[in-house]
Amino acid sequence: MTMEVKKRAGESTSSLLYRFSKRVQQSGILRESKKRRSYHRPINRNKRRLSALHREQKRKEFERAKKLGLS
Repeated sequence: MTMEVKKRAGESTSSLLYRFSKRVQQSGILRESKKRRSYHRPINRNKRRLSALHREQKRKEFERAKKLGLS
């Protein structure tokens, strides 16, 4: 997708640049390109579950240590 902004009569370069950047932001081109910059493979269900269990276990250990004054 191309973005085209033509300079108006008597318009300064900085205002032209401002108009261009504003239009790019509104179109969502920048957001889409940042999203496509890197591909992340979807994590399978079992790995997500194991990760969640591990986080829960670590959280409980941290809370226990906090109660005992070890952290």
